[in-house]
Amino acid sequence: MSCMSVDPKLLEILVCPQDKGELVYNEDKNVLINERLHIAYPIEDGIPVMLADEAIDWPA
Repeated sequence: MSCMSVDPKLLEILVCPQDKGELVYNEDKNVLINERLHIAYPIEDGIPVMLADEAIDWPA
């Protein structure tokens, strides 16, 4: 897993593909978290993987 940072402008516009709600960026774990659904989307090489099938349970 890469710890490359994500463009702040991208973070402003990204929403969860499942409920279209806000995501919280966790820089330490390099994920985008949907606290409502208790899932997180991984970030690989600075690119969020925004596929429902790739979401992981959160907290892990």
